[in-house]
Amino acid sequence: MEALNPSGMEVCIGRHGEDRRIPLIILPILALCFSCFFISCSGGYSFTGASIPPNAKTLSLRAFPNYASSVNPTLSQQLYERLRSMYESQTSLSVISSDGDLQVSGEITGYVTQASALSANDNVATNRLTVTIKVKFVNLLDSDVDFEQSFSRYKEYDASRDFSAVENSLVDELVEELADDIFNKTVVNW
Repeated sequence: MEALNPSGMEVCIGRHGEDRRIPLIILPILALCFSCFFISCSGGYSFTGASIPPNAKTLSLRAFPNYASSVNPTLSQQLYERLRSMYESQTSLSVISSDGDLQVSGEITGYVTQASALSANDNVATNRLTVTIKVKFVNLLDSDVDFEQSFSRYKEYDASRDFSAVENSLVDELVEELADDIFNKTVVNW
C-alpha cells in the first residue's frame, strides 16, 4: 500500500506493517547517476570485458605455424579457430586475414611431454604435456600496447595411460586455456 504524506515522502507499508519511506527526489538522482555511468563507459568497454579502442574495427589473425620439435597436426588449426571464434563472438571487431587495426600472429614453439612426478618406488606416476605459443600483438592505433610474449600451459595425466589415448582431450583443454590467455592479453588487458 502506498500513500503520499505531507512531508513529500512516499510511504511504503511493508509486509509486516513497517513504514519504509523513500524520498521522491532519490529516483531522479539515481536515474542521473546511471545515465552518467553508462555514458562514461561507452566506446572503450563492452559487457564481455573487452577493452578495445572505439575506432578499432578490424583484427587480423594469422594461423600459428608449428615450429615445435614434436608436432601435433591439429594444434595450429584448433588454436586459430578458437581465437577467431572468441574475437568474433566477444568483440565487435571484424576478423580479417591481414592489415587489421589490431594484428595477432605467432608460432607454436613447444609441444613437450615429460615425466612430472614419481611414485614411492621411483616409477613415473604422472606425465605433463606442455604447449608454448609465442604471440606478437600489434595495435596500429596505439603502439604502446604492442607486445611479443610467450604463453605456456600444461596438463598432467596418469603415466599408466597411453599418451595417444589422452592427447586429444589434453590438447582441447590446453587450446581453451591458451586462447583465453591470448584473448585477455590482447583485448582485455589483464
